[in-house]
Amino acid sequence: MARHKKMQAPEEDEPGLDISSLIDVCFLLLIYFLVTSQIVKKEQELSTSLPSTSPSETPPDLAPMLILLEGNGNISLKGETGVVELIESDSDARELTNLTPRLELHKSVADTSSQKALVQIRVAGDAVQQRVIDVLNALAGAGITEITFTDINDSEG
Repeated sequence: MARHKKMQAPEEDEPGLDISSLIDVCFLLLIYFLVTSQIVKKEQELSTSLPSTSPSETPPDLAPMLILLEGNGNISLKGETGVVELIESDSDARELTNLTPRLELHKSVADTSSQKALVQIRVAGDAVQQRVIDVLNALAGAGITEITFTDINDSEG
């Protein structure tokens, strides 16, 4: 007597997706981007001191430098005589190559006369915020920490 073995139907294996190598690649990319990313200094970390609400009793001997930031990105300096001099006209440049030496000169003159280097910034209402940050970065690079934002108009003396 012959025994007949029942043939079992082969189990249908559903194709599976092995994602262990995908997880490894994701972790490697995560580590790569963590290691290669640069930590950028935030504006909050700049050591600038804003003026108090009450004006000081004695005016400074060294006149503050007045920086005018226009809506189109132009940066000008207004002298004591009222003459406005265009310093930076390239609004796409992040490094202010013409303003930085002027700020360093103002800082060295103030240090020589044992005074604080004071800077006033007048920003037009339609100016780009990044341009203001570029000016603040240039001030921090020159070591100037006494900064005031002002609303002095060109028509005023």
